[in-house]
Amino acid sequence: MNDAAEQAQGANSGRARKVTTRPPAWHRAAVLVALMLAAFTLNTAENLPIGLLELISESLQVSVSAVGLLVTGYGVSVAVASLPLAHVVRTVPRRHVLTGLLAALVVSSLVAALATSYGVLLFARLLTALAQALFWAVMGPVAVGLFAPGIRGRVVGALSVAGSLALVLGVPAGTWLGRQSGWQAPIALLAALGLVSLVTIAVLLPTSRPEEEAAAYGTSPDVRRFGIVLAAGTLSSAGAFAGYTYVVTFLGDVAGFSASAVSALLVAFGVACLAGVTVTGALLDRFPQATLTTAVATQAVGMLGLYAAGSDRVAAVVFLALMGSALGPVFMTTQNAMLHCAPGRTDIALAANSGSYNAGIAAGAALGGLVLPPAGARGTFLLGGLLTLGACAVLLGGRLLRPSGSESTG
Repeated sequence: MNDAAEQAQGANSGRARKVTTRPPAWHRAAVLVALMLAAFTLNTAENLPIGLLELISESLQVSVSAVGLLVTGYGVSVAVASLPLAHVVRTVPRRHVLTGLLAALVVSSLVAALATSYGVLLFARLLTALAQALFWAVMGPVAVGLFAPGIRGRVVGALSVAGSLALVLGVPAGTWLGRQSGWQAPIALLAALGLVSLVTIAVLLPTSRPEEEAAAYGTSPDVRRFGIVLAAGTLSSAGAFAGYTYVVTFLGDVAGFSASAVSALLVAFGVACLAGVTVTGALLDRFPQATLTTAVATQAVGMLGLYAAGSDRVAAVVFLALMGSALGPVFMTTQNAMLHCAPGRTDIALAANSGSYNAGIAAGAALGGLVLPPAGARGTFLLGGLLTLGACAVLLGGRLLRPSGSESTG
């Protein structure tokens, strides 16, 4: 995952390195807000085409399925590029990396807004995906390193709340604006938001060597725990998106909701996700392992409940809310775990986690697509629930098999 020199430098005990002095409190707060805005902007950029499918299709005269590739191709690009990009820039000061990737976000958004052909739009989307692939690897250590170790879970929670707001606020607002002013308008607005984050970070974030930052290495390095969290997160994301990809079909065909009711339920799903990350963020510092296990178990209950009782509308709403309340916290808690158990540099561990999570999303959506024709939408949630149970088994098995006397905060 990294070279021998880095592993030696990142040893948990006796690590001899100069840690950069933290900037003033208002600097740290401003940088955190800028990172939160960047997380919101990138997550909105990732999912916005979902709300603009038909508008883009008509404008560029391509099929709706081709526009859908702008979303799936984005996720695959993040999955593939996260770890290699993090390795390439591992020696570059984080201020330079963040300003560079935010500049890429601004440029790619402007190119997308001005695109008159599908090929140009696809290129712009891939450039944005590369920026996001690197952002989730670099942002975590930078943000938590600005604050005392005892509140780092809350910092991760704040960043996750900002990312979750993309689904609750960013995509719906962007979809509305696109219908009023054309699909290019919300994409251009993303460039403006990215520019605000870029300028703030360029001015206020100190320039330091990555290995000198306060959160450059895990607090409790543990190769075994790292592998467990990585496997559980991948299984969980595959399970979630095996079903969630086809949730509209499920709510219409199985639960019998009207199209307008389905739209309202999707908003409620996003609100549940936001509530989940807000509550989990407040508990991360005190219960880092329990919050991860609880989030995965809650997702399993929600998905299997939808499979078993989703034909009842009240039950469908309850279990959909449970699933939504777990979806965001699963990724947030695995990211937090990487800051603790990373066996080397945390940015490399976070990149591996982001890449595997996105790989799970792509695999889950594909597996759900295979199950959908023979088993229907209910079958996709059964598959997703079973995969999520597999993630629970990995986490619980890891705790049961933990060597006697060992402790891990990851």
